[in-house]
Amino acid sequence: MQQAKSGLSKHCTAYFAHEQTAGKGQRNKHWLSAKDENIILSVVLDASTLLLSQQASLNIVAALSALNLFNNYTTKNFKIKWPNDIYWQDRKTGGILIENVIAGNVWKYSVVGFGLNINQMNFDISLKNAASLKQITGETYNVIDMAYMLCEILQNKFYELTNGSFKDLLEEYNKSLYKKNEIVRFKQGARIFDGRVLRVDEAGRLIVYTAYEEAFEFGTIEWLMES
Repeated sequence: MQQAKSGLSKHCTAYFAHEQTAGKGQRNKHWLSAKDENIILSVVLDASTLLLSQQASLNIVAALSALNLFNNYTTKNFKIKWPNDIYWQDRKTGGILIENVIAGNVWKYSVVGFGLNINQMNFDISLKNAASLKQITGETYNVIDMAYMLCEILQNKFYELTNGSFKDLLEEYNKSLYKKNEIVRFKQGARIFDGRVLRVDEAGRLIVYTAYEEAFEFGTIEWLMES
């Protein structure tokens, strides 16, 4: 972010960290990662051609990029937990954090941060449902080569977005939506309820069927499950 603010980064400049000591996750959670075993990557994207109303679309692009990366190395059934976590079965294999820089009505750029579990075999005891690609497949991977591939996938997905293919991207996203058509327990403030996960709409909202279809913005509901 400092490099981008200083004008030292251009579109698709990527920063790979071999070790992370203060990782950030969604909702101020910490992201823990073993040295040299995972993909810890931040990519700067020029978002000036996008509208502020399209911010949810970047979540979709980033999540699909991580999902496609995992799918390139295994036939295992990975899913996207809304809005942009990557799950295998009920275990989290990756998370994404996007930070946007906006000036007035102009979306200048975004920094897309990926934390993907690749070769790590042991996780902090507080992470009850973490998993890595190596745990799933038994193989060891070159994380640098995978990071290059992730950058290429992200660049291609971003190109699709900026060239009018958002509906196709959204359809691809919903095909891999975690817990789709399953009943999940959620919390919204003091309200706890069960709902069937249906889809994510064009605004990036999660559509859940309770007694009727309800649309939820990110940050307004919590999954009552390990995360």
